Amino acid sequence: MSGEEQALPPSVMWAQRNNLIFLTICLEDCKNPEIKIDNDKVYFHGLGGTEKKNHEVTIELYKEIDPEKSVKCIRDRNIELILKKKDENGPYWPHLMKDKKKYHWLKVDFNKWKDEDDSEDDVGQSEDLEEMMRQMGGLGGGGDSKPSFNDLEPESDSDDEELPDLE
Repeated sequence: MSGEEQALPPSVMWAQRNNLIFLTICLEDCKNPEIKIDNDKVYFHGLGGTEKKNHEVTIELYKEIDPEKSVKCIRDRNIELILKKKDENGPYWPHLMKDKKKYHWLKVDFNKWKDEDDSEDDVGQSEDLEEMMRQMGGLGGGGDSKPSFNDLEPESDSDDEELPDLE
């Protein structure tokens, strides 16, 4: 192998709402990645994955976003970005990127995807993107969201009965 190794694009998943784009960069153990969110593109560079390889990608977006209102959350298993569309009530984008080419590293995130004509849920309608990240499991600090089992009454269980002696 020669000096500089070619950076690979990481696996990226995306979904959208009328006012948002969800981008998930699927790269484990990526410490201190370089992420630049501009009004027409997203740049990512980081070292990670099981083999600690160099990953880099520039995503030229279909339309403009508002970088000031966009949020990023770096986790152990991935990096999540919520990009606020410039045209907040605009139509769904027909594709994520400016060009219509298909990329092997770019996939639709069906867990977050909602069709344009579906009724909206909690995620995606809130103006507070940080609260939205908390709802999705990002940014930590769930507050009092842990379930309480104090109200449950103990029930008799067959496991509680004594076992007969062995013969």
